[in-house]
Amino acid sequence: MAKVTAERKFVTKIVIVVTMGALAFGYDTGVISGALPFMIRPPSQGGLGLTPLTEGLVTSSLVLAAAVGSLVCGHFTDRYGRRDSLIVLSLVFLVGAVGTAMAPSIPAMVAMRAVLGFAVGGASALVPMFISEMAPAGRRATLVSQNEMMIVTGQLIAYVLNAVLAVVSDSPAIWRVMLLIAGVPALLLGSGLFFVPRSPRWLASKGRHEEARQVLDLIRSSDTQARKEMAQIIENNDEEENRKGWGDVFRERWMRRLLLIGIGLGFAAQFTGVNAFMYFTPIILRQTGMQTEAALTAMIGNGLVAVAATFAGIWMMNRYPRRTMFMGGLGAVVLAHMALGTVLLLFPAASMTKSLLALACILLALLFIQMMVSPLYWLLMSELFPMRVRGALTGLSVAAQWIFNATASFIFPIMLHAMGAATFFGFAAINACSLLFVMKCLPETKGMTLEALERYLEKTLGAGATGGDNLRRVS
Repeated sequence: MAKVTAERKFVTKIVIVVTMGALAFGYDTGVISGALPFMIRPPSQGGLGLTPLTEGLVTSSLVLAAAVGSLVCGHFTDRYGRRDSLIVLSLVFLVGAVGTAMAPSIPAMVAMRAVLGFAVGGASALVPMFISEMAPAGRRATLVSQNEMMIVTGQLIAYVLNAVLAVVSDSPAIWRVMLLIAGVPALLLGSGLFFVPRSPRWLASKGRHEEARQVLDLIRSSDTQARKEMAQIIENNDEEENRKGWGDVFRERWMRRLLLIGIGLGFAAQFTGVNAFMYFTPIILRQTGMQTEAALTAMIGNGLVAVAATFAGIWMMNRYPRRTMFMGGLGAVVLAHMALGTVLLLFPAASMTKSLLALACILLALLFIQMMVSPLYWLLMSELFPMRVRGALTGLSVAAQWIFNATASFIFPIMLHAMGAATFFGFAAINACSLLFVMKCLPETKGMTLEALERYLEKTLGAGATGGDNLRRVS
């Protein structure tokens, strides 16, 4: 019993340290909403004199660089390890945070936001992967989902600090303080990782079996469990010994299908409109007649709903199949988008009723996205791919997700201006297609060790299975 308690505490400490990367991820993506109103001021008033074009460049540079970061870091983590790659990323986070806070010009700001984006993208791929390889199978869903919890917590902290700093400070350069705070989780991540062991699965893949077993002894509740898991890891590595390299990935049907599933899930997660709501809720609400100050306050509501929904999602993951939750979440998002479009059509004139109903629909959509879609996306990215190319395939899939993020965020304001309420019916149709994709293609992953899951996926996807019963297995 004492060993079980010690194991749980140690694994929890590892997760807390590693998810500092997710906290930095969330803060960096959320803080820009509060910094931009100050940055558009002319340099004589403490800003950078951003124009609409350069405002878009500053915002999007992080997202586009994140796609590069996830792809590059996904490749390097297979070679140099999860922990050591995250240590390097913590330094990149710190450089980006300090660089954006001190940026003297628009080109410097865009460049430093790109540095931050590289770190954000790398962390988005590495953190869930590292946690999944450290977590026992029975706790994997809960622990990996702490990644999503820290992302939305980071965003909420950014929204709250933006509002507080804007109120309490008269300094026109307060936006630099907002951006500099991003360095705090980077410091915590980098310093904490020196007390975290390397992934036992990565160690074993490099032939360092004794070190891998020592790590498993620390993070498993019994010697029997550690010994059994070590045997599974070695057996899995032996089977893969003659099947390494990118050529095998694209020759083997089941790996090609897994990669396509990973990319498709990234599309489904981003075209729920989650970032359209997180970035553009004030614009939507201002069109209903709500004042700017009230619309900005509503952003805090978005953050609170996201955190509460993620708590609920973590609770649900241990009780319901992954497929069922993902499909239920997408179905609810379809209805929320249709409801929002209907509200905007039925109330053509600006009114408080229209504003409150629109806000309710937005919060309802965010509730189901953050409870049943986003946490599951990151969990599945940590589970689906085989060990020998897990970093590379995760990096590719997450890079595609960042490209979809940038695409959805870019087209949303254009669609809203050109189409009005019809924008949300369009998103409803897209999410209905995503729902069909999940029903057809997504395998169930709940309840298996990573090694058992890999053998199961190779057997079922290699045999050409799609949405039949063999893909819906729940252990």
